[in-house]
Amino acid sequence: MKKILSYILSPIYLLLFGLVLGIFHPIQVVCRWIGGYQLRKKSVDIMNYILVYGLTILGSRIRFKGFGQLPQNRPLIIVSNHQSTFDIPPIVWGFRKHRPKFVSKIELGKGIPSISYNLRYGGSALIDRKNPRQAVVEIMKLGKHIEKENYSASIFPEGTRSKDGKVKRFQHAGIASLLKYAPSALLVPFVIDGNSKLMENGYFPLSVGTKLTYTVLPAIDPAGRDPKELTKEIEQKIKEELGQID
Repeated sequence: MKKILSYILSPIYLLLFGLVLGIFHPIQVVCRWIGGYQLRKKSVDIMNYILVYGLTILGSRIRFKGFGQLPQNRPLIIVSNHQSTFDIPPIVWGFRKHRPKFVSKIELGKGIPSISYNLRYGGSALIDRKNPRQAVVEIMKLGKHIEKENYSASIFPEGTRSKDGKVKRFQHAGIASLLKYAPSALLVPFVIDGNSKLMENGYFPLSVGTKLTYTVLPAIDPAGRDPKELTKEIEQKIKEELGQID
């Protein structure tokens, strides 16, 4: 029965997803033109709210946990596991008060309605994986930006998505670079649970009745600590929350 429902309901959500991206692209452009960053950001927040809670069409059960404990007076570096392309909307919506920026591959900066525009004009770092020098410069700019404005930066240290939900080894280089240029930032482990199951068949059909949980773990003050050690600690905490400790 679930398989039949997934074939019936997936086109409805995917149509909604495409329409939202298409509709909100010109809305972002207009908002940026008449109201600058703040008004454009509000439109992005609304768009991502719709993308997240639109998943209830598929019978998804959505829960955000731990966001009330986030500090308001320091920049944040959000360190998350990476399960699917659906990881971005809950970060944008959940951390909306902290104005999250992303470390993203440069290819995503073009060709995707709404998403590419937001990456280009929202202050994110678009990095060329084949050009380490360019990547360092972009991450440096992002670190300085969140340090100055008390914003947040989101990074997926696995590098690529884990299709089966099993956490891959975290790489420390991006975290170390952000900490170098945002020395007052706190590290926030963020656990995404369920998005891999949502896409266990790829984009079609999407799974129905999936439990999606997005959990903020206690922030870590990195002062005086080695980035490699911190990265390993966050990886372990996320694995523990997901029940993946051997």
